[in-house]
Amino acid sequence: MIKKDPKPSTCSDTEKQTQLEKDKIIERQLRFQDLLISISTTYINADLSDIDTLINTSLQQIGEFVASDRSYIFSYNFKDNTTSNTYEWCPTGIAPEIENLQNVPIDYIPQWIEAHQKGEAFYVEDVSQLPKDGKQGLRAVLEPQGIKSLITIPKIKNGELIGFIGFDAVKKLNKYTENEKDILFVYANMLVNVIKRKENEERIKAQKKKKEELLQSLSIQNEELSEYAHVVSHDLKAPLINIHTLISWFMDDHKATFTENDLKPLHQVLFNVEKMDFLIKGILDYSTIDKLEQQDKLVNLNTLIAEILQTFLIPKHISITVQDNLPNLYGNTWRFKQIFQNLIQNAIKYSDKDKAQGTIELGYTEQDALFQFYVKDNGVGIKPEYFEKIFKVFTKLESSSSSSGIGLSIVKKIITFYKGTLWLESEEGSGTTFYFTLPKSGSH
Repeated sequence: MIKKDPKPSTCSDTEKQTQLEKDKIIERQLRFQDLLISISTTYINADLSDIDTLINTSLQQIGEFVASDRSYIFSYNFKDNTTSNTYEWCPTGIAPEIENLQNVPIDYIPQWIEAHQKGEAFYVEDVSQLPKDGKQGLRAVLEPQGIKSLITIPKIKNGELIGFIGFDAVKKLNKYTENEKDILFVYANMLVNVIKRKENEERIKAQKKKKEELLQSLSIQNEELSEYAHVVSHDLKAPLINIHTLISWFMDDHKATFTENDLKPLHQVLFNVEKMDFLIKGILDYSTIDKLEQQDKLVNLNTLIAEILQTFLIPKHISITVQDNLPNLYGNTWRFKQIFQNLIQNAIKYSDKDKAQGTIELGYTEQDALFQFYVKDNGVGIKPEYFEKIFKVFTKLESSSSSSGIGLSIVKKIITFYKGTLWLESEEGSGTTFYFTLPKSGSH
């Protein structure tokens, strides 16, 4: 007798139905995740100038996906113990509540405050099942809005609770799986991040605007101050010339009757007049540096230095050596003359007269986009603590001479104008070398 094989076992209809439901849940979760990725990409690439539209659009997308009848964002104000609705989306036919939900006392909602402070969602699956706890109870707050169920997710920024997002169901009860809750938490974090990014952009924009306003104000003040210095200095020169002329005439007229001791106070007056004249000339030069209207041109430095040296009364104990074939520079002749004139004058002035021979050397080296010049002397040298001070206006290492104390300030200002750098190396008793760079193009 031949036995027939038993029929293979088949899944029951119940098992098939269960599997289909699981597949639907998985498929829904995947679509939810895809939506979140899409919103995240939009947030990352978006121009945040219209952040309100960006947030409202994402609230609609999430609200429609979870079949919410309202989706919204609230901010907490723990100083006043209130919460306010800042964004809200509602589909057609659902009454908005944003206008009615401003500065709501958080005493009305202690349950979800407690949940949010723990970093947890607050979920009410069926509002009708809440206890009837008076006019200010949670059920009394939710039912007038027609809410049947809701879920709220805390917004946390830098470890601090700042608000929440929420989703109301008005037409029917709405259930959320644990996975959907997790996705809503991710969305809440995305909202926090995009708002933080907007705040940072606004802060940077405000700082930039403040900086621009400050720079503009400083520019105007500098312009006015420079103009004032120029006008005042110019007006002071005429009376000084008159004083010098009158005293000189007086001394010439009475030199036969005055002793040298009688003339000493008048020589002191002339000295101070000359000192004042140098100071005024220095101020005029300093205030003129960035106002020159002469056109730039190619300047032959060999010719320029030769002309400068012809104007100096060089002491016999000092020799000046200039490197052959100095480069040509494109720029303003007066500015370049001021640089070399003041540095050479400074080297002559601080040459040690006790030395048998004072030397001053001027030369340069060529680099990629610039020339590096130097003016070197074997004079008295400078103490390290004065390396920065000497470039400030009116700073002098001694007060016995009639110089203005502006020369090195003028050098510094011109080199900065051409976007070059200026520094020095010095040793007391051995001399000083001033280095500075100027771009080959001479541009600024």
